[in-house]
Amino acid sequence: MTEAENPDSGHGHDDMLPLPEARERVLELRERWLDRLETESVPIERIVGRTLAEPIDAPADRPPRSHATMDGYAFDASEGYPYELLDVEVFPERDPPELGAGEAVRIFTGAPLPPSANAVLKQEEATVENGHLSGTEIEPGTYVYQRGSNVAAGERLFEAGERLGAKDALLLGDLGIESVAVRTPLSVGLLATGTEIHEGRQTDLDSPMLENLVRTWGHEASYGGTVPDDYDRVRNRIAQLADTHDVVMTTGGTSVGKKDHVVRALSELGEVLFHRVPLRPGKPIAVAELPSHDAVVFAIPGKPVGAHAVTALVAGPFFTGQTSLPTVEATLTRDVGIAVSGFTYAIPVTLEDGEAMPLGHVDSPLSVYEETFDPSVISSSTRATRADGVVLTEGALSATESVDVVPYPALER
Repeated sequence: MTEAENPDSGHGHDDMLPLPEARERVLELRERWLDRLETESVPIERIVGRTLAEPIDAPADRPPRSHATMDGYAFDASEGYPYELLDVEVFPERDPPELGAGEAVRIFTGAPLPPSANAVLKQEEATVENGHLSGTEIEPGTYVYQRGSNVAAGERLFEAGERLGAKDALLLGDLGIESVAVRTPLSVGLLATGTEIHEGRQTDLDSPMLENLVRTWGHEASYGGTVPDDYDRVRNRIAQLADTHDVVMTTGGTSVGKKDHVVRALSELGEVLFHRVPLRPGKPIAVAELPSHDAVVFAIPGKPVGAHAVTALVAGPFFTGQTSLPTVEATLTRDVGIAVSGFTYAIPVTLEDGEAMPLGHVDSPLSVYEETFDPSVISSSTRATRADGVVLTEGALSATESVDVVPYPALER
């Protein structure tokens, strides 16, 4: 096996940036870059994946008035029975009457409470005789949705830099906010390197995947074509894309082989912030800033499954601002050994009835290793993308062990 083929040759582990630190570096890079982007106003129907340019404070209390959550009778519960029942019924579309001391009113779910009322007695617990109300003893606040209990006027609800989702339209709409100021999407130029891809002898699998990831994250991606393994052509094409895009994402050419020119080109064009993280598959990623081109570059390794894993885990926070990884707990069905220590391994698994089967294990539909996890083969196996998620681990795993699985939708969000 040559140095280029062996991902662990030619380097010690000490020169790799730990995965959590790499994600934090990328997040810091995002913070520096957000202010460079212009802002635009978008309606709340189109906020998914967009990044807020300004914080949002609640303009008013929600709900704006206290209202009943049950059908019954509204009154001031601190006064005590009996209450004189007014000959009025309050519906959600009506304004409530003023109540005097010792008075109550019939009210229906969703209707606003009279200003002096603070509780609702369920109709099933009420007795009305000769125009007077009595019933079960209740405390103030019973069956009342209090004014401002959902949102208080002036409360900070969203911070600048937050990435919005579909659910956020509910709160914004409830506040009467019809549009929000967001950052313009990042423009991302995609470049596939490698003579075998440039000449059409091998399919470029990575670029469509990356374009979909970028769009899922709320940004714009365009395909910048391919270049062969020629240093000058690699360098020049990166420079061209960096002049016309905020971000360049290259694939291939990030390792230490004689034809791996990308990292050297980035060093000449700008500053490489880090190269290589202890993640398998996906280790030889590089991140660079090109100040003279006003661009950021993510250089992604070429093997497709590793490219996906490292892009989602390391590059993702730049586009989303998110570093948390939601997990689901499952019971591992097979032993999984680890050959080389000092790495975080992303082990694809399928999920069924609370059990996690390592996809790639000899007993799984994709049979590429017997017990010891083989990241070099998994990294090239597109069938591994049929997994439901990955287990991130630094050590061997045992059958029947409880593991935390990062579902692919969470990894890509």
